[in-house]
Amino acid sequence: MTMASSPGGSYPIRLDIQYSDTLSRLTFLKWILAIPHYLIIYALNIVFEIISLIAFFAIIFTGEYPRSLFDFAVNTNRWRMNLVGYVMLIRDEYPPFSFEPGLYPVTFEVDYPTNLARFAPLYKWILAIPHFIIVAVLGFIAAIVVVIAGLSVLFTGTYPEGMYKFVVGVQRWTMRATLYALFMTDEYPPFSLDA
Repeated sequence: MTMASSPGGSYPIRLDIQYSDTLSRLTFLKWILAIPHYLIIYALNIVFEIISLIAFFAIIFTGEYPRSLFDFAVNTNRWRMNLVGYVMLIRDEYPPFSFEPGLYPVTFEVDYPTNLARFAPLYKWILAIPHFIIVAVLGFIAAIVVVIAGLSVLFTGTYPEGMYKFVVGVQRWTMRATLYALFMTDEYPPFSLDA
């Protein structure tokens, strides 16, 4: 299997959210202001699930994820990660209502796989179960860390850097496991928070 080049990292799914030295102390209002994005992401996620089902059969029969569907799936997840950067209280800027990369200080990239294993969609979700168990535990911890970091922002105007690295790492791991299980790469995700 060959992959497109992976600038900025070796794994074909990359996520980074730029750290901000100072943040607005009105941090918890972000959860309310994000409601329009939640509604859009909900609708886009329904389309993403349908695309994943279509991709399942396309990969089994052709060994390829249709490029236009793949691009839509990446863009949907990019929008989601922009929203995550905002609601996890890491960024102050309101996320754009857009799929376009580079409009927000969140980098989300997925290399297009040129040749996928045809029968891998039948078992990838099983191989991802250990990741999902770990990510569930880490996600619970990350939710607590976000609240604590939010209190830090409220009182000091800064997001503790260690907490930031943990929260972004959990999101990175989650996306790697999820998109592996949903056929967007054949490369097994690392058990790691690191980029």
